[in-house]
Amino acid sequence: MQKIRTLSEIILSAETEIKVRFSEVDSLRIVWHGNYFKYFEEAREAFGKKYDISYLDYLNNKILAPVVHVDCDYKLPLVYGDEAIVKATYQDTEAAKIIINFQIFRKSDYKIIATGQSIQVFLNHKRELMLTLPHFVSDWKKKWGLL
Repeated sequence: MQKIRTLSEIILSAETEIKVRFSEVDSLRIVWHGNYFKYFEEAREAFGKKYDISYLDYLNNKILAPVVHVDCDYKLPLVYGDEAIVKATYQDTEAAKIIINFQIFRKSDYKIIATGQSIQVFLNHKRELMLTLPHFVSDWKKKWGLL
C-alpha cells in the first residue's frame, strides 16, 4: 500500500548568514526595520540556489514573479556587529503563487529576532496575472515531491 504524503511532510528550506554592517543601523544603533526585508531576500536567493529555482529561471521562461505581500514581525533587535542566520522555508499551496516564510535568529544565542512572510504571484510576458502554475514551476514542484 502506498503512503499518501501530506504537504506538511515535505519541508524545503535554506539558510544564509549575515553580519550586520554599520550602514544597516539607525540612530538608535539597531538595524533599521527596512533592512530585515533585504535579509529575507538574501535567504530567498539562498533558497533558489539550493533548490534550483532562481529569478533567472523566471526570466528565462518569460515569467515575472512580483511580491504582492510581505510582512515582518520584530521580536528582538539586531545591532552593529551581530551575526544572524536567516532561514527561508517554502510553504506549499495549490494556488498559483509562491509563499516563503522567514525566520531570523541571532547566531550567538539562536534567539529569534524576526519572522515574516512573502507572497509572489506569476505574470506572463504581457504582465497578465496567471491563474495556473507556469510549466517550469509545476516541473520544479514535481522534482521536489510537491505534486
